[in-house]
Amino acid sequence: MAVYALTGFSLVSLLSFGYLSWDWMKPSLVADVAMDPMEKSLPPTFTRPPHIIFILTDDQGYHDIGYHGSDIQTPTLDRLAAEGVKLENYYIQPICTPSRSQLITGRYQIHTGLQHSIIRPRQPNCLPLDQVTLPQKLQEAGYSTHMVGKWHLGFYKKECLPTRRGFNTFLGSLTGNVDYYTYDNCDGPGICGYDLHEGEDVAWDQSGKYSTFLYTQRVSKILASHSPKEPIFIYVAFQAVHTPLQSPKEYIYRYRSMGNVARRKYAAMVTCMDEAVKNITWALKKYGYYDNSVIVFSTDNGGQTFSGGSNWPLRGRKGTYWEGGVRGIGFVHSPLIKRKRRTSWALVHITDWYPTLVSLAGGNLSNVQGLDGYDVWPAISEGKESPRTEILHNIDPLYNHAKYGSLEDGFGIWNTAVQASIRVGEWKLLTGDPGYSDWIPPQTLTNFPGSWWNLERLTDGPRKSVWLFNITADPYERYDLSEQRPDVVRTLLMRLVHYNQTAIPVRYPAENPRAHPDFNGGAWGPWASEDDGEEWEGGWEPLKSRNKKKKCKICKLRSFFRKLNTRLMSNRI
Repeated sequence: MAVYALTGFSLVSLLSFGYLSWDWMKPSLVADVAMDPMEKSLPPTFTRPPHIIFILTDDQGYHDIGYHGSDIQTPTLDRLAAEGVKLENYYIQPICTPSRSQLITGRYQIHTGLQHSIIRPRQPNCLPLDQVTLPQKLQEAGYSTHMVGKWHLGFYKKECLPTRRGFNTFLGSLTGNVDYYTYDNCDGPGICGYDLHEGEDVAWDQSGKYSTFLYTQRVSKILASHSPKEPIFIYVAFQAVHTPLQSPKEYIYRYRSMGNVARRKYAAMVTCMDEAVKNITWALKKYGYYDNSVIVFSTDNGGQTFSGGSNWPLRGRKGTYWEGGVRGIGFVHSPLIKRKRRTSWALVHITDWYPTLVSLAGGNLSNVQGLDGYDVWPAISEGKESPRTEILHNIDPLYNHAKYGSLEDGFGIWNTAVQASIRVGEWKLLTGDPGYSDWIPPQTLTNFPGSWWNLERLTDGPRKSVWLFNITADPYERYDLSEQRPDVVRTLLMRLVHYNQTAIPVRYPAENPRAHPDFNGGAWGPWASEDDGEEWEGGWEPLKSRNKKKKCKICKLRSFFRKLNTRLMSNRI
């Protein structure tokens, strides 16, 4: 039996914050019949293709926006959402690369081989080159396409770069996280390099500029130099609010009363990002784009609670398949929306943006097979039912198997030791190890003494590997119904089996020493040639070095840092 232990909060305090009064009980707007994803003409009310601005924030928690009751100031986001359509049944992925890959391809991770972890800087891996990307489809429809911000979809070959995957221009970083001012990124002790790129070149001259400001200025410059008579797509993937926690001092000063230092810096970064969105919106109006524009705002995953983020009142955090890891902040703002100023409970997933935006652009989807996303524009704009009935959160065969999971516990059809999660209608199933499972209240309350451990903890017992929730009635995932409803468990396990039969092999090759920035002029960038192969299933086969001395230097370098890392770890212990 589950045992609850509440520390620092009571039912009264929860009610005082209004969390239990939120209307989570609205009926699920899900249709039984999917809409035809092949629509290629403009929506009837559109006279010309709209300008599309897609804004993606990094590690912003579900609670960390004003209209979700946060103490963090986000007046621009609040206003844009209030005037548009808030998506309160919107799902993303629990970590960076998976969300970005599904946005760009419209496909689940299991269908691109990226179902395990993220793409790391030294891995010979990237978004599969056979995938036709969202910007490529928009280019086909006559759009000028631009990307500003964080890529994190691999770069070991030039063919993997944003400018080779459908973007006319690119300014941003290729790896997962960099310093907001110096743009340095370390992938281990001594393995550091510069990571800010203009197109396919290293942008050394931009060092020292705060990335949120830099990226916003670039968006304004793009809009100023383009004609509003021609359709444009800008993908703004802010680095904010991922670690390191860095913000201009004037923003931190606003939150000087916050006792938790990490939360204070994080809040400053969120507010700075909010003002950046304000400036982008202003530029859209100034240069004549706004009246024919669609602005989509999305987070990439749940907030990291140890770095200032909050997903309260949801369970879990970034990197988990609990709602705190996969339920995202999302809204659409556009003068073209038919039914504005409302909240939508239609089921929407990040894969849906691919067919939705291509359809809005009047693009052709008839030659794109195997999409997992749906065109949800009628649900967003007109309040119609969503064509989506289920979401495969993921199946990760490489993640650490749950100690007590078994094929027997999965009715002989599914090994419950495997990390997986799926939602079908109102039901959500998790197997294996879903990740850190606590509920962590906001860190800015007066009775929160700077410690992160003032939390509510649920002990599920030592032999748990299957969970079932009615996510509409129980969005906080407090009442596991797996034992009461084995019929539903079996049904959802069968859906996992179905999806698993369509999965391709995992792409997660070993790291390659040739990726070290020291061999690329001190910057992260492509290191493999066009002739290098992709031996995904058998692992990566390192190329034979044409320079034996360089190969020897790499070996010595790896040996040195391995010893250094061992010493550092022993000192910590």
